Amino acid sequence: MIASFAGAEETGAEVAQAAAQTQELTTTEDAPLTTEVMPVFVSEEVVQELPEEANPEIPAPEANSLRELVAAMPAAGELSDEMRCLAGAVYFESRGEPLSGQLAVAQVVINRSESSRFPESYCGVVYQRAQFSFVRGGTMPRIKTGTDAWKRATAIARIAHQGLWDSEAQDSLYFHATYVKPGWARKKTRRAAIKTHIFYR
Repeated sequence: MIASFAGAEETGAEVAQAAAQTQELTTTEDAPLTTEVMPVFVSEEVVQELPEEANPEIPAPEANSLRELVAAMPAAGELSDEMRCLAGAVYFESRGEPLSGQLAVAQVVINRSESSRFPESYCGVVYQRAQFSFVRGGTMPRIKTGTDAWKRATAIARIAHQGLWDSEAQDSLYFHATYVKPGWARKKTRRAAIKTHIFYR
């Protein structure tokens, strides 16, 4: 009786499998044929144009002196916040200094932004508490942007930022006016003295 039951199971399974195969063949035969898509090969070289840069870098003007370079710098246009902070430091700290002195002040701000001991942005350096005397209450005074002094400051900031002219300040991180004698200066290495400012590492 057990053998008969097992045989019945096998017979039923074989019948079901045969029916499934018949159904599959019927479905395949009845299915409409589709057009086969063949790959298309391009015999000629395909060149994709690259998009133009939104703000291509302006080549540095040639100059034999810092004064010539400042005069040859193209108009700054709209300044980013970072460049405005850098130019603002030049303007307020050294607009009465020779151009080399203004460049040295800009170089100190840049050096600080690259040092792990100071904030990593120009604005962070300029607005760091108790570092620059012209910053009051965390704000910069109003700048007379139509003046020649501001135009020079923006040109100096761009020259320093792009590294277009070597500064006497070199790797300086500090400076002070010649009419003051801060205690910290004795522990620093003097790099340059330009008119009324002394620069230290």
